[in-house]
Amino acid sequence: MIDVHAHLDGLEEPGAALARARQAGVSRVITIGTGIDSCRAALALADAQEGVWAALGVDPHQASSPEADRVGELRELLSHPKAMAVGETGLDNFHRHAEPADQQRLFDAHIALADELGLPLVIHSRDAADATAAALAGFSGRVVLHCFSSPELLAPALERGYYVSFAGNVTYPKAAELREAAARVPADRILAETDSPYLAPQPLRGRPNEPALIVHTVEALAAARGEDPLELARQIDENATAAFGLS
Repeated sequence: MIDVHAHLDGLEEPGAALARARQAGVSRVITIGTGIDSCRAALALADAQEGVWAALGVDPHQASSPEADRVGELRELLSHPKAMAVGETGLDNFHRHAEPADQQRLFDAHIALADELGLPLVIHSRDAADATAAALAGFSGRVVLHCFSSPELLAPALERGYYVSFAGNVTYPKAAELREAAARVPADRILAETDSPYLAPQPLRGRPNEPALIVHTVEALAAARGEDPLELARQIDENATAAFGLS
């Protein structure tokens, strides 16, 4: 089983969390860098821990901060053998921690970098479905829609063959729209994540999330799709290998 999106550098004891994940059957994790220092921490964890890879970016919340001016530093970091994707990157009109124009500029820089390096993009999109789809229209590489929460983005995602990743919020009682979306994603394009330490699944909602808890999300996805959880976990693992070019 794999967790395709976890902020391991945001956990108090990432090593202990990874040990619990392995006990739960989670053998692989993609950890996410959200700024340059976070990216360096992600790579250090990937180097130190078996079965851990990294996606590196400056997230949209920092687009109006000095951190956005460091996006050029990503190119060297992405040459690391365990750096498998660019991001998370994208647009967020829900939290609005950064100005929309600054977010768009930073997003465009990540898209160009992924295109140049031939790497997949990990996308953050909140209340920005149309703008996200428009920004990605010219990108022909692999796209992973992280923590999918925009049903209105599903149609372009299916049309373009994006990977769609669901987090713990798909288990919440009021998330019927997300479960309906999960049922429509083709078998070879569905992924699952924790977004640790955020969005713990319903049985543990309100507590810090961690990779071991991905099992609850996979069970909810399997129920929504009418599939066997173990078979879906195997399929998601296979999809992640293709999406991120894992060995």
